[in-house]
Amino acid sequence: MSLRTRLILAVAAWCLVAVALVLPLVWLINNRDWGIGLMLLTPFLVYALMRLGRALEGWARATPPPEHPQRR
Repeated sequence: MSLRTRLILAVAAWCLVAVALVLPLVWLINNRDWGIGLMLLTPFLVYALMRLGRALEGWARATPPPEHPQRR
């Protein structure tokens, strides 16, 4: 798998996770009386998304290990 393909997959995965987490949170904050309490979760969610982005970047930019000749 090429570096470009892995980068595209990493960005797409991060975007899907971000939308899946942020949209319900925003909807609950906006539409529920107790939703304002969820604002306390927002910094942790942002931090988790930043960590996920770093991990996916590391995966996308990782170089494959060198191939060793097989021993017989």
